[in-house]
Amino acid sequence: MSGQSELFGAASNAGLPASSALAAWRGAEWPVASDWQPLVAEFMHSAQGLALARFIQERMASGARIYPPEPLRMLALTPLADVRVVILGQDPYHGAGQAEGLAFSVPDGVRIPPSLRNVYKELARDLGGLASPPANGSLLHWATQGVLLLNTCLTVEEGLPASHAGRGWEVLTRQVVQACNQAPGQRVFMLWGAHAQTFAPHLDGDRHLVLKANHPSPLSANRAPTPFMGCGHFGLANQWMQTNIGASVDWLAKTQKVMA
Repeated sequence: MSGQSELFGAASNAGLPASSALAAWRGAEWPVASDWQPLVAEFMHSAQGLALARFIQERMASGARIYPPEPLRMLALTPLADVRVVILGQDPYHGAGQAEGLAFSVPDGVRIPPSLRNVYKELARDLGGLASPPANGSLLHWATQGVLLLNTCLTVEEGLPASHAGRGWEVLTRQVVQACNQAPGQRVFMLWGAHAQTFAPHLDGDRHLVLKANHPSPLSANRAPTPFMGCGHFGLANQWMQTNIGASVDWLAKTQKVMA
């Protein structure tokens, strides 16, 4: 896929599990694919980006443990030119060792969170080919196939969900979504939950496929009127991509066949 190895900034360990906390604010020095670099640099030098940097540096100085260690990892793994699918999450996982800079994903060896377990259950129901949901919670194999796994807020403090919401990340992530919406070509947007669906009015539904369902959390996955369980988004996305762009995503790649 084009642009996969074209990173901006220092060498990245983007292909490796990321299980530690944020060590330092790096701003525009965090490695991202070259076609994301201008957008990221502009944000980091903006008033909102500078305010976000001050906030996170102050929280770190006060002893807060912040996840993930590479907040922009999804932009290193999935160049804009390669994006086929955008999956929108809301907040990184706030438990130790869970968040790895990809929405819904956890590093190998980490217990699969309930929302991701429901994603796997729907994947197995929709596409078949799995005797049971995978034991591996990393979605790295999706990111490297052009699935942008984007949370709208990109950092969180340990044990404090939504603790960095409204601090500035949303400005950047909305710009990322709009870049995907406006770039040449056609894409699939999977909007899971009311928060993600606030992006729908700003997407070109004539050019792209916009799929909506409840969030996969156990609190909402089976709730009417648009339950996540049974939504069929993975199969619908592949059918649409095959017809419109002549490609698809191997959602089942590198998954294990038995539960942990």
